[in-house]
Amino acid sequence: MNERTMIGKLFAKAGETVSISGWVHVRRDQGKLVFFDFRDRSGLVQGVVLPGSEAMEAAKTVRQEDVITVTGKVNKRPEKNVQLGKANGDIELEVTGLEILNSADTPPFSLDDTSTIDENLRAEYRYLDLRSPRMQKNIRLRSEFVRRCRAFLFDKDFVEIETPLLTESTPEGSRDFVVPSRLHPGKFYALPQSPQQYKQLLMTAGFERYFQLARAVRDEDLRADRGFEHTQLDLEMSFVTQEEVMQTIESMITTVVEEMGYTLKAKPFPRVSYADAMKQYGADKFDMRTAEEKAAGVLAYAWVVDFPMFEKDDEGKWTFTHNPFSMPKPEHLESLMKGENIEHILAAQYDLVCNGFETGGGSIRAHKPEILEATYHVMGYRQDEVEERIGHMLKAFRFGTPPHGGIALGIERNIMNLTGETYLREVQAFPMTRSGQTAVMKAPKPLTDKQLGELGLSVKPRNDA
Repeated sequence: MNERTMIGKLFAKAGETVSISGWVHVRRDQGKLVFFDFRDRSGLVQGVVLPGSEAMEAAKTVRQEDVITVTGKVNKRPEKNVQLGKANGDIELEVTGLEILNSADTPPFSLDDTSTIDENLRAEYRYLDLRSPRMQKNIRLRSEFVRRCRAFLFDKDFVEIETPLLTESTPEGSRDFVVPSRLHPGKFYALPQSPQQYKQLLMTAGFERYFQLARAVRDEDLRADRGFEHTQLDLEMSFVTQEEVMQTIESMITTVVEEMGYTLKAKPFPRVSYADAMKQYGADKFDMRTAEEKAAGVLAYAWVVDFPMFEKDDEGKWTFTHNPFSMPKPEHLESLMKGENIEHILAAQYDLVCNGFETGGGSIRAHKPEILEATYHVMGYRQDEVEERIGHMLKAFRFGTPPHGGIALGIERNIMNLTGETYLREVQAFPMTRSGQTAVMKAPKPLTDKQLGELGLSVKPRNDA
């Protein structure tokens, strides 16, 4: 058997006999001739089985989406027969041998364009949905974006470090997804909403520049651009100012997206205060593009800065706007420490917005225990409650934690901007449905009695179920 040749490399093999492997994209039986479009990860090529070919018997039985290996001669097309605008349109594979490696059932929907197919049907057959050209493009573009970001950060002396998936449940932020412990009956882990505390501990550990592609899991209401699970490019830097963090990220984004062929509306990215954003746009995420720029796929990035550090919750109590680990702006530190002028304290926080989406958010962090304690005291926590919730952070900060700050960039949100997609599910490989059901597999579902027994759990109906 000849060594496999990728379809995208066939033009360089004109006149040679090659072997390709992939899928049957299209089959057209014209009686004496059978035409195919064959597909692999590198592209498409037309193949033809001529009368009298030993491959004709197999060609008559091949179906769309069958997995095949094909042997054939790469022929250049006469100029008049070149298929303009079609990949490999100037060559054709004269098929001399065809082997079916695995036959395929008829797909439940056309794989040419799955955007109008029912969401639940797409989720059930997501592995087929992902074969469509649009989904192949989106997922591969996502991979390229991540690869380029990684390369940029490695070049800037960042270290990639993974943080735990099983961690402690905390009452701040969104609802946690919790995991019962078999070894510690009646106790629970939580899946991370973000690596926030771990990355600050890594700064305490002296790594100075950290990043990871972190999975974040939050039990919050689902919508077009938000799911239970997402991936974020999470990073933290020691001995930096807010401006230095923002410049690092702006340089990375500019470098990556321009190398990928995209056009930016403005460089450097505009800086808009939270107050001005609310006044001008009515929201802290906004789209600055003209209609023409939208049609051209221009990317309009901007920074939103000077956020209020606190806001009132539904019970009229002070709570944080981003997270409780943020530093106030230097000129507001004294007010925080005294617990005064709470409504006027601004945080050293910054969001990166693009084309109407919030694509990232971060801050300079509190790195001294007394500053973090002051934030919790403003929110009404007693000292014993502070120790219960973040005592491990206060303890760490007493061992010489440097000033630090960072950001988390939502991978899905960034890829939505690059692709123009408006739904999160179009840039994830296996997204959940709007009802919170997993793709392909059937979760959530009940545990068996044996599993519940091992965990020391019993399940009772919820009153509102």
